[in-house]
Amino acid sequence: CLLLAKAMGKLQSKISFHTTKYRADGSVGQTGPAGASQQHSPAHTDAVTSVAALKPDLCVSGGRDKSVAVSSWRSGAALRRFFGHEREVTKVTSALDSNRVFSASRDKTVMMWELHRTSGPSQHFPGHDLVVTGLAVSPDASQLCTGSRDNTVCKWDTETGECLGRAAISRNLVTHLCWVPGEPYVIQTSEDKTTRVWDSRELQVAHTFPAKQHIQTCCDVSQDGRYCLSCSSGSAGHGAEATLWDLRQTRGRVCEYKGHFQTTTSCVFLPRGPALAPSIATSSSDSTVKVWDQNTAGRG
Repeated sequence: CLLLAKAMGKLQSKISFHTTKYRADGSVGQTGPAGASQQHSPAHTDAVTSVAALKPDLCVSGGRDKSVAVSSWRSGAALRRFFGHEREVTKVTSALDSNRVFSASRDKTVMMWELHRTSGPSQHFPGHDLVVTGLAVSPDASQLCTGSRDNTVCKWDTETGECLGRAAISRNLVTHLCWVPGEPYVIQTSEDKTTRVWDSRELQVAHTFPAKQHIQTCCDVSQDGRYCLSCSSGSAGHGAEATLWDLRQTRGRVCEYKGHFQTTTSCVFLPRGPALAPSIATSSSDSTVKVWDQNTAGRG
């Protein structure tokens, strides 16, 4: 999510290059005198548009520079950089603890990259007619769901690159997708102000939550698969709320989190510690990040 972008580390300067159109650049950390702090170049040469967890100590990011970077949370160094998209990267994701990274782009395509592969993308998913704005991978990384401003959601086989299904809904300009852990369901937010639950098996809408007053910009799912979050556009204190939805039998609105003055651009469930209450975080165009008690909507 975008709110994690500022947590991105820095990229060191030593990078090897390949001359092919698609390339993955490996890099080696610099060493210095004992006790000296390491200096790293930025992971991207333009704005970072998306970031996601890859492994407990790694994250993946995409940028307007058309590249995808894999960075270490601990050292701050970018370990790999992948090139191949013709326009800016809009979304990145991965199946946690896998070696596969997926990126979507304004070039209307999605690519799959192998963390230890030295050549180009291991799979290419063309088929959308407009910018790809949603990207979700199944927990076992065998299937991929993509969404676009062309009003469609597609399902793909990640091994073969085959499109297994395509569903179109009028005015469904997709803004975000996320897969429900341990379930065949995918959550999708849209510019038509709704949040949908897709059954990935037949690629059909299983449930649509009541429409909000503003565009739904992002979504996330709790690790136990019981709840999902969506967040709204807004301005001058109107809208810009995040909403907690129950994914169980009731499938109703549980709570709202209000306090941002401009569009809430991202929302995420925070990892729960042994002595911590369930919490969520939101980021906004009002230049703030807020942390909320999930149950009471109180700010931490």
